[in-house]
Amino acid sequence: MRIVSGKHKGRRITAPKNLPVRPTTDMAKEALFNRLANQLYLQDTIALDLYAGTGNISYELASRGCPNITAVDSFPGCVQFIQKTARELDMNISAVRADVLEYLTKTPQKFGFIFADPPYAHSADLLTELHAVIFERELLAPGGLFVLEYEKHKNLSHLPHFVDARTYGSSVFGFFALEQEIE
Repeated sequence: MRIVSGKHKGRRITAPKNLPVRPTTDMAKEALFNRLANQLYLQDTIALDLYAGTGNISYELASRGCPNITAVDSFPGCVQFIQKTARELDMNISAVRADVLEYLTKTPQKFGFIFADPPYAHSADLLTELHAVIFERELLAPGGLFVLEYEKHKNLSHLPHFVDARTYGSSVFGFFALEQEIE
């Protein structure tokens, strides 16, 4: 994987092969961040990366100037890799080992950007539950954006606060916001 833009643009990061991950492709990540550039001022954003895996999205956020990033994953090797890489690149990423839904039910923080990339093996019910917890607990700050990555054969457009979905290969980014002015 590589960092697409920002302070560490072009930097390649190689994750250990034993991590149980499916990183967001560079093409999809670049498209996502092109869209975010028009919607969020990352330099003022508190971000949450759920099912962070290798930390791919967190590194991109940090490289682009996001000052406060929390990366959550339940696999110890993923958390250790994110911590190590963040230290090496001097990035302000806090890696937390936790079950994502449990973390969401306990955090008092509001986030301007939430990204979730659960394993594709999870059911649509889990995706719906993840969405519900984020909005019921009001974890998304006003003007913020929640992006959920999922398989293209699933459809989440029926969920509240749905704005749009974009397909990149076999992945879909579902965009959710409190306000419908997000494009």
